[in-house]
Amino acid sequence: MSFLPLRPVPVADAAGALYDEWLAWLRESLDDPECDRNELCRAILTDLYYPGLTDSDTAGFSGSARVALAQMDPRNATLEPEYYQELDEEKYAPRKPLLWLWEMFDRSALGENVALGIPFRRILARHVFGSCGENFKAFTHVRVSYGYNLHVGDDVVIHRHVLLDDRGGIEIGDGSSVSDFANVYSHSHNIVDGRIVYLPKTVIGKGVRITYHATILAGTHVADDSMVGAGSLLTKSTEPHWVYVGVPARKIKEKSAEERGAKAPPTGDPMRDD
Repeated sequence: MSFLPLRPVPVADAAGALYDEWLAWLRESLDDPECDRNELCRAILTDLYYPGLTDSDTAGFSGSARVALAQMDPRNATLEPEYYQELDEEKYAPRKPLLWLWEMFDRSALGENVALGIPFRRILARHVFGSCGENFKAFTHVRVSYGYNLHVGDDVVIHRHVLLDDRGGIEIGDGSSVSDFANVYSHSHNIVDGRIVYLPKTVIGKGVRITYHATILAGTHVADDSMVGAGSLLTKSTEPHWVYVGVPARKIKEKSAEERGAKAPPTGDPMRDD
C-alpha cells in the first residue's frame, strides 16, 4: 500500500504572477462594500467569454450575439433557487451574482486550471457561504443552491461535480471531504403533494469522507470520522468511526482504535491558503 501525499505543481513564474495579481484585484473588489457585484460579474464573464466586447455597443449585433452577451449579466438570468418560496431575497441578492460567476467561470477555459480555480473559488466562498473556514478547496463544477445556508469548517475539500443543496442548511466540519459526483441534500418533498417541502438541516461532522457518487439525504447527521462508501445512499445518521455502504447505506466496518492511533500525521497541502 502506497502513502501518497499531495505534491506541489508550480506554474510558470509569469503565469503565477499574473494569477496572483488578478486574484488580489478580485479579493479587493469584493471586500469593497461599494462593489456592484452584478457589474463585476458581468465585466469578468464578458472578458472571459467575449474579450474586447465588455463595453461595446451591441446595436449592430445579431439577436443571438446580443442574447449571448446578455447572459454574462446575472441580472438577465434566473437560477433555480429563485423559484423556491422560502428564499430569503435579502440574503440571496448579494450572493446570486457570485454564484453565477462561480458557475460560469467553471464552464470557461479557466475552470479546469487547479492553480487558478481553487483560490478563485475560495475567494468567492467567503462571500457566498454562511461561513467558510481556512483552506477551503473546491474543484470544478461544484453546485451550491442558496449559499447562505452552507457552513463550512477548516480544511474542507469538495471535489468535482458535487451538489451541495443547502436549501434547508448544510454544515460541513473541519477536515471533511466530499468526492466526485456526490450529492448532499437538505430538503425533501411530501410523497402526495410535492409542494409540501421539508427543510431539515444536514450535518457532516469532522473528518468525514463522502466518497464517489454517494448521496446524503436531508436531515442526516454524518458523525465525526465516519465514511459513506461509493455509490451509497445514506438515509439515516451514522455513528463515529464507522464505514457505511449500500442502498440504503448500512454500517459494515469500524475503523479500529489501533488503526486510528497509527494514522500518519498531517502532511503539507500545496494549495493551502497562505
